[in-house]
Amino acid sequence: MELVKRTAMELAAIATAAVPGLTPVGFAALSDDAEDFDSALVVDALKHRWRVRSPRHDEASMRLEAELSALRAFSAKVRASLPFSLPAVAGTVRQGPLRTFVYKDMPGHVPSLDELVDVGSNLAKSLGNCMAAIHQIPDEAVEVAGLPTYTADEIRQRKLNELDTAAATGKVPSRLLRRWEHAMEDVALWRFNAAVVHGDFDEEQLQISHSSITAVKGWTDLHVGDPADDFAWLSAIEDQSFSERVFSAYVEARGKAADPHIMRRAALAAEFALAQWLVKSLDSKDYERIAEAEEMLRELDQNIAEYGGQPLSVVEAPRPLAAQPETSSQKVPEKPVAITAPSINTDKVTALAAEPPNSSTPQGASPQDQQDSGESADQPTADADEAGSDSSTPSKQEPAQKPADQEKEAAEAQPSADGTADAQKPARDENEPAKDAGK
Repeated sequence: MELVKRTAMELAAIATAAVPGLTPVGFAALSDDAEDFDSALVVDALKHRWRVRSPRHDEASMRLEAELSALRAFSAKVRASLPFSLPAVAGTVRQGPLRTFVYKDMPGHVPSLDELVDVGSNLAKSLGNCMAAIHQIPDEAVEVAGLPTYTADEIRQRKLNELDTAAATGKVPSRLLRRWEHAMEDVALWRFNAAVVHGDFDEEQLQISHSSITAVKGWTDLHVGDPADDFAWLSAIEDQSFSERVFSAYVEARGKAADPHIMRRAALAAEFALAQWLVKSLDSKDYERIAEAEEMLRELDQNIAEYGGQPLSVVEAPRPLAAQPETSSQKVPEKPVAITAPSINTDKVTALAAEPPNSSTPQGASPQDQQDSGESADQPTADADEAGSDSSTPSKQEPAQKPADQEKEAAEAQPSADGTADAQKPARDENEPAKDAGK
């Protein structure tokens, strides 16, 4: 894949060809998807500001064309329903197979992750409302533009296919593969209604001013899919309470349409993005990125091994069967793993990290294990069970501490359950060793 790289000065010159009458007097490089686009901010003689975005390869150019189709598909009614501004294309210019786009700059500025957190709860609420508004856009707005549309089951199957591809590299730790596979096969996790998704949502696509979102840009990956994808970037924010406030505002805005498992799938998307990045790096034979992706996967694997990782599945993963001890009462319950894992912040590729959603689902012993433990704790030894198997009364109700002489008198004075005195004797003989063992 041939890459074309342009400087901010070159982009300013290109902007004059795209927008007649534009006379640049200043320019500066802008942060963007570095491997896909070159971007610059241009100021003209009338103090108007313009954003120039130039693709570096054919695939990136197709994404810009898709964004143009999406923006044209947004009707006036859709635009009026959004609590933020959308980009407006002022002009384009083609150079060979690639086309550079010039946009009118929008109010506000691009925040950093730290700034988002520092601004506080007002911005978190605005962000939650912003994401809810995107997911409430009618599907038809995307379908008429010819953009991708996926159902929940199609999304899950695509993830499983990508997991097989990642596993085939032999470079992904087996613990991560098992963790992701269990989440992807958990049908309950994938019961959601597909919605319009921004697809490339993060802090770099926002413009903020006075604790509110003024504009959202970067609509190159707009599609109908999993709303959780737009939440994955929040895992890079260490302040868990900020993400909780964003999600709370989102749920309040969407009401019953909000999916309760969004944050679990968002955590999965953030983790799995590392494997997707590894596969992409292998395809491009970028050995520096391959090594970096492998190191980050090892770090994630170690963090999950040490801290337990964020809960992904609705149904907890089964634990390997341990050898059963001779005495069930000696069984020690497994200690629940921690649910807080350090987030992993990476350079922008898709949205990368383990995200920390809250969940009330425990990660300790499974319900079946707890039942097994409770039953075995109440049962006497295996020999006593066999001896008392003819009686309809469980052996745990026998007075294990009764002296042998009193047992003999009781046996002679009262007939057994089946009316024979001899039926009591085997149970009495087996209780004596159990009593001695207890001493």
